[in-house]
Amino acid sequence: MLESLLDGLKKGDRRSLSRLISLAARGERLAEMQSKLGQASKPARIIALTGAGGVGKSTLTGKLIEQLRERGRSVAVLACDPQSPLTGGALLGDRFRMPARPDDAGVFIRSLAAPPGRQAVAGNIDTIALLCEHFGFDYVLVETVGAGQGDTAVRDIADAVVLLLQPETGDDLQWEKAGVLEVADVIVVHKADLPGAERTVHQLQSMLELAGQTAIPVLTVSSRTNAGLDQLVAAFERVQPRERRTAAFQRRLWEAMQAELLRRWRRWEAAGGLETIQLDRNVEAIVAELWRRL
Repeated sequence: MLESLLDGLKKGDRRSLSRLISLAARGERLAEMQSKLGQASKPARIIALTGAGGVGKSTLTGKLIEQLRERGRSVAVLACDPQSPLTGGALLGDRFRMPARPDDAGVFIRSLAAPPGRQAVAGNIDTIALLCEHFGFDYVLVETVGAGQGDTAVRDIADAVVLLLQPETGDDLQWEKAGVLEVADVIVVHKADLPGAERTVHQLQSMLELAGQTAIPVLTVSSRTNAGLDQLVAAFERVQPRERRTAAFQRRLWEAMQAELLRRWRRWEAAGGLETIQLDRNVEAIVAELWRRL
């Protein structure tokens, strides 16, 4: 089944993409997916939008979809929603603030449940973004759940991180100790039509100057008036898709492979099929031998 789904993915079948995302979201067959996908022939720009709850991430994402489609770019949105305590699924709040485009093949929106303790992103989001990249989307926008100061995991899977702040929230000390600020590639003062936007920009620029991070652009954007959207999209277009087989990606691939091996090991052990494996050998050699048997 996996082979046919991956074949459908590369042929542009959206149903195959959706089913593969469902598998990845459940943590099933991750190592197989990642090893068989390899490197996409056309890299996507993977952009993460993060920030505290209520800052307007979903509204801005909807505006960005419109702007990118006007420029002829295809867009996949992975909207990380809080996980429902009852069903375990996504609460789907983000999608209601995005434009409905059922007939637009250049837009794909998927809500994903982000469990508590996952640093504001859904599980296996890196594999899911990789699936969207292999489908051929020009942009993959990853919208986090409302993120706090220490929620920096999204940096591992994104080519660029856009941090949203809004006027008159927080103070210099809060920003200075916010870990997410340190991994931002672009800072957006959103809802810039509200009073205090310029003051917030000046505070940020002063803080970045003190921290030696003056290269990080600080943009003002209003989703209500569309002011600043062109500059933000222009910043996206300057992002260079990078090789995502970084140390972090390789680590997660190894963890996924270990989990799959452990599952199969237990199955084989229950069936009495491990008698030919020398358990006193080096662990890596055992893993390599098991992997060859998959």
